[in-house]
Formats: sequence, structure tokens, C-alpha cells
Amino acid sequence: MSILSAIKPHRKARIGLYSVGLQAYWEQFPGLRERLEAYGRFIADKLSDWAEVFNFGLVDTEGAGRRAGEWLNRQDVDLVFCHAATYSTSSTVLPVHQINKAPVVFLNLQPTERINYAATTTGEWLAHCGACPVPEFANAFNRAGISFRVVNGLLGLSETPAASLTNEITHEREEAIRAWREIRSWALAAAVPRTLRHSRFGFLGNTYSGMLDMYSDFTMIQAQTGLHVEVLEMCDLDRLLQSVTGEEVKRKLAEVRDMFELSGDSPSDPIARQPTTEQLEWSCRVAAAQEKLVREYDLDALSYYYHGAPGGAYEKLQGGFIVGHSLLTARGIPCSGEGDLKTAVAMKICDILGTGGSFSEIVVTDYVDGTILLGHDGPFHIAIAEGKPILRGMGLYHGKQGTGVSVEAKVASGPVTTLNVTQTGDGRLKLISSEGESTDGPIMRIGNTQTPVRFREHPDAYMTKWFAEAPTHHCALSVGHNASLFEKVGQLLQMKHVTL
Repeated sequence: MSILSAIKPHRKARIGLYSVGLQAYWEQFPGLRERLEAYGRFIADKLSDWAEVFNFGLVDTEGAGRRAGEWLNRQDVDLVFCHAATYSTSSTVLPVHQINKAPVVFLNLQPTERINYAATTTGEWLAHCGACPVPEFANAFNRAGISFRVVNGLLGLSETPAASLTNEITHEREEAIRAWREIRSWALAAAVPRTLRHSRFGFLGNTYSGMLDMYSDFTMIQAQTGLHVEVLEMCDLDRLLQSVTGEEVKRKLAEVRDMFELSGDSPSDPIARQPTTEQLEWSCRVAAAQEKLVREYDLDALSYYYHGAPGGAYEKLQGGFIVGHSLLTARGIPCSGEGDLKTAVAMKICDILGTGGSFSEIVVTDYVDGTILLGHDGPFHIAIAEGKPILRGMGLYHGKQGTGVSVEAKVASGPVTTLNVTQTGDGRLKLISSEGESTDGPIMRIGNTQTPVRFREHPDAYMTKWFAEAPTHHCALSVGHNASLFEKVGQLLQMKHVTL
């Protein structure tokens, strides 16, 4: 997703796969077993585009089910696909998931759009009856207290196997396209829990005083996501700032000039001016120190806020934050302002899924265009920008201390989805998604990020529903319609998810 090289590549999910059958069939119908195994290899090959795949092969007895469960445990899988290749008893499948506790998705993928009624034999029919055992699996899993999901559709082959008596070329049918879109979503979503469990989130400074929605319990965050919070001090960053060389500043300045357009004075706002040479060089020096901080502490994301004493060194230091944090966000290290750790989690989820995730809040409503402007005074996810973002020099940061350089930009026009991570009264994290369209409507020229978004309802009706879910006032703005994808992430993280 990033237009810059990622500082740390994302982890892929580890996906387990097995196909099911009934051992009694193999002697009765020669070639059936090999045909079903070939279908399983086809699924594994397609899955390997999005995840690390561990294919156990065929499970056709209760004993094989136990061996499969143990084997999947050794592979440390995040998600298991059970390919319902033909009929199998539920006693064959249940032991797999009593031993292996990873979430399971049943794949009911019929190889043909329609059997050849006149020529079909019993063995041919058995190669296409994957739906037959799924109700039995569902019943057994429900009674065993094991949750499951099902994907129904066509297998999507691009050529018909020699043994087949009917057409199995189905990759262009909507039933195959839809099924594989769903499978891909599960594979991508499974990367989120794995990545978060291995992530280190920096928390630099503190939370903006008085923003009660954003205060976070670090232990609660780790308990529910697995990520580690590394508490950082401004003196950690200041120490690294002292080590920044002139050559490093020069390289950052070249990077900034390549990525951004430098503004003139705003025609409307007297505090938004052309960045001075001193402001740019300072932002680049701070950006070099911010990258050193990320590398030294092995960070995967960062939440930050610090105001500093008026005229103090740390006030000046934080005044240079926005440019560097925007560059880090575009390189796979999401940075959320005002100490909003929960929105850093939302941004990281979006980034893992390759959908961006720019730090946003409600800016203003345009009742003429029927849009809500979403944005902030920074940072911005450069990789999903409409054109080149603009840098403006700020005479002051509204509601904050200090001066510096800020980013003025909008997310590219087209489908977008907001993702909000909030906390409920009982201490649980909750995901809220809203799909809409980023429009080409006008934005202010005040050095803030702003994206006009048209949701599916009138802005007032939409906001009524959004506010009723008790969100934090920040969210991550992602590209694409991703609510179904975010819902799967919520299921895998065992968090409530609401789509507006």
C-alpha cells in the first residue's frame, strides 16, 4: 500500500487447511480420493497469494482428525479452512477443532455449476456433494460450543479435470468470484491478530488533557489485542535528535520535497503560511529523529502528544512532529496524535489490511453537498492521498502550543470506510465501521487534512446512529469498502463490531 518502502513488513497469517472425506469411499470409487486431494491443492495454491498455507491434506477418519488437530497446533495457525470436499461424518471433523482452537471456516465450494444428470455416476456425484455434510458439522459444532463460519459457492477452476463428467470451469461465475472474495477477506483478516500479538506500540508523552474518550488502560489494550505498549519519554526522542547529522537532514528534506507540495501563504487563513526554510529543516531534523526512535525501540505504531512548557525545548520539538509522523504512517508505522492509542490500533488494523488508515475526526458538515468532512491537523497517510499533499507553515496549532509545519490533504476520491476503535463501559474494545464515498468537494486551505465523505444516509441521520454507538471522536479513514473485512477482524479478535 505504501508509496515508500516499509520500515517493517507486515506478517502474513498462518492458515491451516484440510479436506474431508469418508474412508469407505476410496475402495468403492477408485480415483475419487485423488480428485478431492487435487481440489484441496488448488485451494491451497490460491490461498498462498495472501497467507502462509499449511495443508494437512485429507481427513477421512476420527483418528486422522485428531492427528490433524495436533499437526495444526504445531504449525501455530491463526485460522483453519475445512474444505468440505465430499460427505464425511461429523465425528471425523469435530476432533480437529477440539484439539486445535484456531477459528474455523467451512468451505462449501462445489466444483461444477451443474452436474451432468444423464451421465453422472455415484462416484461423480460424490465429487460434487460438499454441501451434504455441512449441516451435520454445524449441528455438532453448535452442541460442542465451537463457533464456525461457512463460505458457500463454486470452486472456481479454470479447467475441467480429466476425470470429470461435467463442466468444472467456473472461475468467471459470480458464485466463485463471491466465494473467493470472502475467502481472501478471511485470510487477510487473520493477519491482524497475528500482527498485533507481535506488535510494539510506542506511547510518547501523554493524552491530551480532558479528552476522556481517549484515555486508555494499557493492560486492557494488551489483554484484548496482544500488543505491547512501550512508554516513551520526550527525552528519549531528544537524545536521538542530538545524534541527527546534517546529511540525514538533507536526505529527509529530499524525501519531503518529493512527497509534498510546498504551499504559499493561505489565501484565507492568516496563521497558515508558506513554510519557512527554518521550519522545513526543523521538521526534517525531527523526522530523522522520529525514524531513529522507531528503529531503536522496534516500534510498529506510535501514539503521541506533548505540549511542553511555553518557549521550552520540548515545545519546539513537538512542533516538528507532523511531517515525520506522516512519513512514518506511510511506511507502515501508523502515528496517532493527541495520545489516542485506540485510534492507533484502528490505523494499524487498516494498514495491516493494505487499506491505509488516516487519522481523522469530524471537521464540519456540508449540508449542501450532503457530506461530512473528516480530517485533522495531522498526521496524514500519504499513501492514500488525492494528489500530492501540501505542507503549510502554521503560526500556531489551534488548541495546542507551538508552531511548525502541518499537512493539508484529502484521501483519494472513491469508496472509503471509517474504522473506530472505542471502549465500552464494561472495559471492552468495540469496532465501528461506516462505508461511504470520498468526493471531490472543496476543502479549506488551513493546513489540515480534510476529506469530504458522503455516507449512505443524510449526515444528520448518520451522525445520530454513529454517536449512539459511543465512539471515540477520532477514527481511521481507509480506502475501499471494508466493513465486511473489519467485521471479520472483530470476530477473530473476539470484539463486538457494528456497521453503520
